[in-house]
Amino acid sequence: MRRSVALRLSAVLGVAGAAGAIALGLPQHEASAAANAATGFASQNGGTTGGAGGTTVKATTGTQIHNALCTRAASNTPIIIQVEGTINHGNTTKVSGDSCNTAADKIELKEISNVTIVGVGAGATFDQLGIHIRDSSNIIIQNVTVKNVKKSGSPTSNGGDAIGMESTVRNVWVDHATLEASGGESEGFDGLFDMKDDTEYVTLSYSILRNSGRGGLIGSSESDTGNSNITFHHNKYQNIDSRTPLLRGGIAHIYNNHYVSLNESGINSRAGAKARVDSNYFKDSKDVLGTFYTDAAGYWQVSGNIFDNVTWSAKGTDNNPAGPNVVSNTSVSIPYSFTADNASCVPSIVAATAGANTGLKVSTGTCSVTSSPSASPTSSPTSSPTSSPTSSPTPSPTATSGTNLSIGAGADGSSKASGTSYGNVKDGDVSTYWSPSGTTGDISIKWSSATTVGRINIVEASGSTGAIGAWQVLNGATGAVLKSGTGAGSISFTATSTTKVTFRVTGATATPKVAEFQTFAS
Repeated sequence: MRRSVALRLSAVLGVAGAAGAIALGLPQHEASAAANAATGFASQNGGTTGGAGGTTVKATTGTQIHNALCTRAASNTPIIIQVEGTINHGNTTKVSGDSCNTAADKIELKEISNVTIVGVGAGATFDQLGIHIRDSSNIIIQNVTVKNVKKSGSPTSNGGDAIGMESTVRNVWVDHATLEASGGESEGFDGLFDMKDDTEYVTLSYSILRNSGRGGLIGSSESDTGNSNITFHHNKYQNIDSRTPLLRGGIAHIYNNHYVSLNESGINSRAGAKARVDSNYFKDSKDVLGTFYTDAAGYWQVSGNIFDNVTWSAKGTDNNPAGPNVVSNTSVSIPYSFTADNASCVPSIVAATAGANTGLKVSTGTCSVTSSPSASPTSSPTSSPTSSPTSSPTPSPTATSGTNLSIGAGADGSSKASGTSYGNVKDGDVSTYWSPSGTTGDISIKWSSATTVGRINIVEASGSTGAIGAWQVLNGATGAVLKSGTGAGSISFTATSTTKVTFRVTGATATPKVAEFQTFAS
């Protein structure tokens, strides 16, 4: 990569330094499990819940992170790892075990599943040490900083990628992260967020990527086109030469991102890729969208974007910028629902929410910001997730207008506490209940033939009202997320024909107890 990033760093770091001084004054929240719920493509394919329901442990070194992975009962045993402090080469060693496959020069998430890594307390910084995800699934990385990871020079880590995914990776959610370098390839750095060799169902949200030659890629070559279903939203890309991202084949959804100083090119859709680009704000940048450095065409669907002082190069054999008259040349269908902020407010929304140690705040989708539903910090790790909503749930045991489709239906779930039954939630008796074996879990109503459902009512058992925090309602037949929120009670969503509806508890203040899982057509 050209040295242009390094030459521009002095001015940009002056701005970043000022911003950093402001950020230090922000509240530093922590949570025992990932706050909020996975969005975008990470919410598909069964969803991304990380270590929800598993043991929570605290780590202040890379070795302790590896040890937590290696001492689990199995490679898929859920675990939440709270990280605080600086993780570097000096405190990261290889740990061996039947449930892990680690390495000394990186945080290695290899051949594992159901893991959450979340920064807590004063913050978690991975300094010159990358996070590598390989042959793994259902991973959440939240509220961390990864900086100055090099592929050449000393020390080297993770091929120079801050976060890298490769070789059959599914369902990864990276949220409220800060990923940064101090130059381009000639200074020893590579990508900030790379995906290759069969990686799918990934979301990068509310994160900052800055001061790098390469933002990230999806596909390592023109033949590596099997990577797809990636969402980027509410991120800030600042002082990046190119690849925001580079997309080879596959589909990416890119919305509500703030791009500042893209120095050579931005979203590079090529080799048959399709990018849906909605309501982003591009400022002081060059060639922010198109097909670049190849004659292998890519495609894009655009709507609602703002181009503020963006310049465009001339079209050529290996250069096809989308502007200056930016129009769609394909259509891209998105399988999940989303509400995009108007592009005009994206700079302010992203400034208030993106990056590590910003309180895990998120956009409401209406140009305003809301705090994370897990606003109460925990000072020490616990044996189970304790993220809790700040708003009081409003259970509605009487919200039963219409025919309760659960009566006579079947029921199953992911786990249950001893002495409880799945069937208790559909027997019409609020004195019996289902409870998960931990504080999170799934409970489902199922039918032998397709049934239209547009509303459910979750009735908590006596004495446990308010225990249920964050949740998702899933189409159990497809894994699609129909609705997410906090607190039990009546929940409406777009009417769906399915053979199974699942209520997934992803956060709770105490052990949830569901007395009735009522389902209605509308």
